[in-house]
Amino acid sequence: MTLRPAVALLWILAVATCGGGSTPSEPEVPIDPPADTGTWTLVWQDEFDGTALDGTKWSVMYGDGCDLGICGWGNGELQWYQDRNLLVANGVLTITARREAVGGKAFTSARLRTAGKGDWKYARVEARARLPQGQGMWPAIWMLPTDEVYGGWAASGEIDIMELLGHEPATVHGTIHYGGAWPNNRSSGRPYTLSSGTFADDFHTFALEWEHGVIRWFVDGELYQTQTQWSTGGFQFPAPFDQRFHLLVNLAVGGSWPGEPDSTTVFPQQLVVDWIRVYQRQ
Repeated sequence: MTLRPAVALLWILAVATCGGGSTPSEPEVPIDPPADTGTWTLVWQDEFDGTALDGTKWSVMYGDGCDLGICGWGNGELQWYQDRNLLVANGVLTITARREAVGGKAFTSARLRTAGKGDWKYARVEARARLPQGQGMWPAIWMLPTDEVYGGWAASGEIDIMELLGHEPATVHGTIHYGGAWPNNRSSGRPYTLSSGTFADDFHTFALEWEHGVIRWFVDGELYQTQTQWSTGGFQFPAPFDQRFHLLVNLAVGGSWPGEPDSTTVFPQQLVVDWIRVYQRQ
């Protein structure tokens, strides 16, 4: 979820919001991707098999971002995040977006992150999920830098594993953000569209392989894009994607990219996650 101009410089205070919506720009530094070496070994997972969120793995985020100086989470989003909109039961995590007035907002939802509890430099991340649909729905599984080594958004980077705009329920987006602090930020990415049906019909597996100098995106095992070119400020490639990042999972409502819900949007809507697994090369 991309931070918008008015609030982008405050990103460093919040490690706040998620990617997409920017017009992809031409990357600057070409590199040949390395040959695959080693075996992907499972180092972290949540199968959501219990009856409550595992607090050793996740932190719940609250509110509308105003306490962090980024009202609307930097994107003009319309929801209030709270823990009562998430449920772990029957082997899945369910995040539910509702039309209800809380905290001065007209909608509620939930947002989680692993910062300080799950942070990785280079990894394969897999998530099996069923996505919501409808105008204004904006689910995302994504990554932000834990240590912000290169400065404010997007100088320290952002990796969007999966985003979907609810009015395009058959298409997901994978994006990286980099290039310097706003307004010198850049992005690269591509969408993936199902040949039939929508991502709301059934579970699909979204994966990202992030290694030195190369990032790959997959849907249901199909490689649909590879990025090998980016830059940040005057730092040496592969900055900013050579530092620790952590995971975020959220379901936003509205915002400058998906637009507001309208009369066609049915509530409640749900992002249902079967499992998330993280692997590293051994």
